[in-house]
Amino acid sequence: MTDLGGVLTAMATPFDPDGGVDHGAAAKLAAYLLENGSDGLVVAGSTGEAATLDDEEQIALLRTVRSEVGEDVLLICGSGTNDTRHSVNLTRAADEAGADAMLVVTPYYVKPNPAGIRAHVEAVAAATEKPIVLYNIPSRVVVNVSPAELAELAEIDNVLAVKQANSDELEPIDGLAVLAGNDEIFLRALELGLAGGILVASHLVGPQLAEMRDLVDAGEPERAREIDATLQDLYSALGVTTNPMPLKAALGMLGICSERMRLPMVPCDEGQRAVVRAALERLDMPAVA
Repeated sequence: MTDLGGVLTAMATPFDPDGGVDHGAAAKLAAYLLENGSDGLVVAGSTGEAATLDDEEQIALLRTVRSEVGEDVLLICGSGTNDTRHSVNLTRAADEAGADAMLVVTPYYVKPNPAGIRAHVEAVAAATEKPIVLYNIPSRVVVNVSPAELAELAEIDNVLAVKQANSDELEPIDGLAVLAGNDEIFLRALELGLAGGILVASHLVGPQLAEMRDLVDAGEPERAREIDATLQDLYSALGVTTNPMPLKAALGMLGICSERMRLPMVPCDEGQRAVVRAALERLDMPAVA
């Protein structure tokens, strides 16, 4: 397993015409991402529509991707839910199926207090000896876990990283590898000396994001900023409506994988598609569909 850092792609989940997980397309997408800038992959996360996958589908998807990418590629599996018992069971299953680390989101809907979050993470972390990557995304789960609270969670032995999707609180955290959880703060994370990012735009511009990482590592942040400036329209387009709807539209336009999603995700409307298409065309990525 490689370090918990670099350009990590929150992989979309392809679906077949009958609504099932398209394992062949998932294997191809995983290979494509690794050939185009990704250092590792996250399966069954928000972008992977984990909320609409049952446990068996998530684990089968993980096994498919692991079989495709081999043992040496960092593979993180989403295993957090709003139910601690469920999260514990899913974490154990993901561990057995070959995940290198587990992405554990703050429990949504139930709105736990800090003591409840601590107890939840302790229980999930005890289900595996592999690393736990916390996932702080208050825009989806309502509750924000502050940097101070995240540092306290880092006291748990195998809690080693956090996907920080609160852009206003991107900063180093004692005991944790901090990963940018939003594309537009990836460069800022690199310039702060943080671990990297779990990204969506890397489906489309992985080589550019990898080059930004390399340039910052080489002490050339000015050139990295120039590349990042060219990607701002794409970052915005991928937020024109709820993720992964714009991403799936872009993947379909470029012929990388099908746009199919599961309800309640629906295809972008014509106005949203126009925004996505225009962003791709400005990057000289002419849409084919």
